[in-house]
Amino acid sequence: MMNDEYILELQHIRKEYPGVIALKDVSLEVKKGEILALIGENGAGKSTLIKTCSGAVIPTSGKIVINGKEFTHMSPQLAAENGIAIIYQEFNNVKGLSAAENLFLGKPIKKGLVIDKRAMEKEAEKAFAQLNIKINPKTLVGDLTVGYQQMIEIAKAILQDAKVLIMDEPSAPLTSAEVESMFKVCELLKEKGVSIIYISHRLEEIYRLSDRIVVLRDGEYIKTLITKDSHVDELIQLMVGRSLKETFPPREDSHSDEVILELQNVSGNGDKDIDLQIRKGEILGLGGLVGAGRTELVQMIFGAAKKTEGKMIFKGKEIDPKSPREAIDLGIALVPEDRKRHGALLGVSIKNNINMPIYKKISKASVINHKKEMEVAKKYEHELLIKTPTLHQLVKNLSGGNQQKVIIGKWLAANSELIIFDEPTRGIDVGAKAEIYKLMNEVIANGKTILLISSEMEELMGMSDRIIVLAEGRITGELKKDEFDQETIMKMASAV
Repeated sequence: MMNDEYILELQHIRKEYPGVIALKDVSLEVKKGEILALIGENGAGKSTLIKTCSGAVIPTSGKIVINGKEFTHMSPQLAAENGIAIIYQEFNNVKGLSAAENLFLGKPIKKGLVIDKRAMEKEAEKAFAQLNIKINPKTLVGDLTVGYQQMIEIAKAILQDAKVLIMDEPSAPLTSAEVESMFKVCELLKEKGVSIIYISHRLEEIYRLSDRIVVLRDGEYIKTLITKDSHVDELIQLMVGRSLKETFPPREDSHSDEVILELQNVSGNGDKDIDLQIRKGEILGLGGLVGAGRTELVQMIFGAAKKTEGKMIFKGKEIDPKSPREAIDLGIALVPEDRKRHGALLGVSIKNNINMPIYKKISKASVINHKKEMEVAKKYEHELLIKTPTLHQLVKNLSGGNQQKVIIGKWLAANSELIIFDEPTRGIDVGAKAEIYKLMNEVIANGKTILLISSEMEELMGMSDRIIVLAEGRITGELKKDEFDQETIMKMASAV
């Protein structure tokens, strides 16, 4: 029998896929009007668990109990009828429709047989006012910021009388100001008695918002903690099953005086008069705020955007790559910010992804040497600790951290001399972050060079040998390791 204190209970949830047990006997309870944080490393089972609540995943066994009603599984319609709403990282908005039309998507208000836009706009105004957010109901969603698009998803859930709102990495695409607005909305909903399950890799958010924390690891329930009585070190140890004493693993200063890449007065793609040098065997960090021109700069180096002025000299020779393929052939690689869209072929196996840049080398008369192909894939599966039951597993079925490892493995297999890491740990949990940092150190130890873009100040300072800061498409400062200071970097990034 359900405890009246709980609005939602998941009892002994198990989910099996061929060759993989994603969830093993997971149980948790959500209290009425609380914010429950759900944390764990990538691959811990968080997304699978919440999808059992929405009907996107059917559990192999176990029960879902909502307000005393027991279900063996949900469907999207059943979840909505019982007050469960999920806001995924990829929103379900239709950008060509107005904010009001999106709120009533699939369930428009009608006057007779005709859709009543004015009535929908009035109801939308009320819904936005309830959440203290200012959105013109007539504005096209495609013209709104990501933060406002997320607010529309939240308003949609409230209009559907959601009693439990599940938020999957809600802050990932938002600016700091938008995150603050989202926090206020979460706190307002809590006051109104709505329960929230909040998934985030950002532990500072967990401590800011949540009442209790549930930790998952490798598909298993580990522990529930009262947030105010817990400590971040304890959380990390529970998540990863080990103590992470050094977030940033030590690395010997092994860079040489040899300049591997030099940019001389490079302009284009929004950047102006960029002068910089990267020495062989170093990690050069690029700091700056969103829109500073960092990604735009590496796009020119990687041949994905056009340089209009200046010179690029790589390994002593002037280069001007017109495409990523040209850059790759030169020995330049990019681990992109958006790994799902640009980093890996998600519908293709791990084995194929890792070998993608070297198929010409391991083929004879267009026939692939399958023995060599498997050897290469196994080598990087082992070296990078890629968690998978088989190398034939599709990359889309891996956790974010393991997807990132596959992309790194691809460029290591290609023997790239300069690897650009653009936000390498975005959306990756603390344990997987430590593994990525270790891999970056190993890349350097093998004589390669890294150009690092990171919006996380600790990561930028913890991993870089030097930092160059950009603001509004221009370099505003350079710091050596012993000069690193968060306040100084922020001043440079703000061009003050």
